[in-house]
Amino acid sequence: MKDAFFQCFFIGTPPLTEKNLPDQTGRVLIVTGGYAGCGKELSKILYQKNGTVYLAGRSKDKALAAMAEINTLHPSSDGRLEFLQLDLADLASIKASVQDFLARETRLDVLTNNAGIMTPPKGSLTPTSHELQMGTNCLGPYLLTHLLTPLLQKTAAASPPGSVRVTWAASLATAFSPKGGVTFDDDDPKTNNAASSPKVFGDRHTDYAQSKACNALLAREYQARRGDAAGIVSNAWNPGNLQSELQRHQTFAERVVTKALIYPTVLGAYTELFAGWSEAAGEEGNRGRYIGPWGRFVVLRRDVAGNEVGAKRFWEWCERETGRYQ
Repeated sequence: MKDAFFQCFFIGTPPLTEKNLPDQTGRVLIVTGGYAGCGKELSKILYQKNGTVYLAGRSKDKALAAMAEINTLHPSSDGRLEFLQLDLADLASIKASVQDFLARETRLDVLTNNAGIMTPPKGSLTPTSHELQMGTNCLGPYLLTHLLTPLLQKTAAASPPGSVRVTWAASLATAFSPKGGVTFDDDDPKTNNAASSPKVFGDRHTDYAQSKACNALLAREYQARRGDAAGIVSNAWNPGNLQSELQRHQTFAERVVTKALIYPTVLGAYTELFAGWSEAAGEEGNRGRYIGPWGRFVVLRRDVAGNEVGAKRFWEWCERETGRYQ
């Protein structure tokens, strides 16, 4: 809990912002949820620096409004803004989204898995009947990243070492996740589920915390299974406690408590910027490390960081659940 405390208070100055981010001309970047919250703030920064930025998400109207706003803010940019239709909760639709992207681009430099959902109404499910937070926050990003990996590998082969990256949205909530970050049904002596699915607790806060810890597990596992061999950097980040649309499902009391702890949204974008663009995060010894506000290496809860068996089992579950949609 000490580490969690210092991810909330006494946070230093962001080391990487729009003021010192290198020019992004010629680079292609995807930000899921790139038209709202810190995703939009990140898109603003990348476009300002002349990047080709894909704002990926469900709402074309929201994306077009965000793109118009960003264009107005940065009229001299030589970058390009694009919308990519993407519904991370609907596994059956993700391959078509990737095919659309592949038809439009020949490289991908950074995939920022920013989009997610937090504490929806109890019992909310995806179209494939997965708990909504696990489906949207983990299965969708896993499948999207899997399908984009060949292009990431191709881009990495022709790019400076450590410059091609996949980053994953964890959260301060990882500090409150179950032991090891993930509990499987067959860990519970009352169930004996041979399929080894992650347990649905039925408590929206615990299910959210588990999904965020699982993103940290996916980041580490992707680094080991895909990143090291291809020269792709994979890391997870806690963006910080931010004012964003994630709070739309909170109760009044929860919003009152949250308001006392949250920071301006742009600071979360700086956390993501450090993960995806800082030289430090791309250095060989730092690849796969956990990143916290507003761009620094922090400690992931030790039982989560050390849960190699759980990470492997969770990766394999994601493979099974998404296999028919690949």
